[in-house]
Amino acid sequence: MFSLDKKIWQWGAILLLAFVWGASFILIKKGLEAFSYMQVGALRVLLCAFVLLPVAIKNLKIVNKKNVGWLIISGLTGNFIPALLFSFSQTHLSSSLAGTLNSLTPFFVLIVGIVAFKNRPTILQYIGVLIGFVGVSLLITGGNFHSFGNLNVHALFIALATFLYGINANLVKFKFQELSGAQTTSLVFFFMAPPALITLLLTDFSAPFAGMMWLPSLSAIFILALFGSGLSLFLYYNLIHRCGAIFASSTTYIIPLFALMWGVFDGEKINITHLCSLAIILVGVYLSSFRRLPVICRKKADYS
Repeated sequence: MFSLDKKIWQWGAILLLAFVWGASFILIKKGLEAFSYMQVGALRVLLCAFVLLPVAIKNLKIVNKKNVGWLIISGLTGNFIPALLFSFSQTHLSSSLAGTLNSLTPFFVLIVGIVAFKNRPTILQYIGVLIGFVGVSLLITGGNFHSFGNLNVHALFIALATFLYGINANLVKFKFQELSGAQTTSLVFFFMAPPALITLLLTDFSAPFAGMMWLPSLSAIFILALFGSGLSLFLYYNLIHRCGAIFASSTTYIIPLFALMWGVFDGEKINITHLCSLAIILVGVYLSSFRRLPVICRKKADYS
């Protein structure tokens, strides 16, 4: 029977998340063929909130003064703002590159945990942080560290999104211990529905619906909302509760591999710089996750 207390299901969940989230970047790309980045990001959130509305209404009784503020912050940092940032970045970046940059998430989970929750990093973690920054710098500059002209500003927006993911993972771990994955997922999207709706009302839908691509693009966004946001976050939040924030976010170690695969399948070109920087980032993030000797998961996990 399915249980996240068993290692085989933990790794199965990690691989499933990596596969689904790896496909998210190509779905964003398809959504952008007809809709603006604001429409893609806001529709992603609003459609997911609509699907989860019955679950959210059922769980409204557990919302109180103690957790309502954290739920809103979690929605902003883990869903609404990153959805806009990723959509905006992919107007100038390939889906495979966006997926590669997303591997910074565990790195920022660790940093936020150290700063906000006073964790004591080891030498191994410091080395991982340094290696991770080298890999990201290589990816952003295209390998030319002497020229600021090669700086890909849009890649920085994805780095910002992963930083927000780092904040959200720590919030889920330390502020929502009494909530299940289903409760957390449904409620954060419930509170993000109003800003998503307002964002959509401020945009112009005449251009998207005037073309021929609106239906395939809308379908891609719906799949993105249902699987890339709703179902995935339910599984992700349960992993955080059971295994700790670092282990759960380590799914992003594998996401770049799936993102690169989806990108190549869609005709995108991958060069040696992408592959080298990917390898460096993965090594850095992998090392930064170790607080002591490597372990897969502890039932009472901290940041190991």
